[in-house]
Amino acid sequence: MNTATDTLHWTAVCSTTEILPDTGVCALVEGRHVAIFRVGRAQDFYAIDNVDPKAGASVLSRGLVGSIGERIVVASPLYKNHFDLRSGECIEAPEHSVRAHAVRVDEGRVLVALA
Repeated sequence: MNTATDTLHWTAVCSTTEILPDTGVCALVEGRHVAIFRVGRAQDFYAIDNVDPKAGASVLSRGLVGSIGERIVVASPLYKNHFDLRSGECIEAPEHSVRAHAVRVDEGRVLVALA
């Protein structure tokens, strides 16, 4: 039986240990700048576009990870807008939302599939 994740094209980005807890890294995945985050005690991984749509700069991976209510977010280091790591939604300005991408861990490697 095929699932939705079986048809995705997965790209290995780095090992899980190369992303410190509650931080992000940037990777070039199929020509797209992607920010990958490792969050919390459970060490969940999330991926969103790395380019801040308001600034046009590839900086979201350098933002501060935190939460707003139940939402896990990253604050852009430039304009301080918050992006939901699950959906890519920009909380302050939804028109500046970014894409969220599928992430999985396989044998200690972080893999990303573009949305």
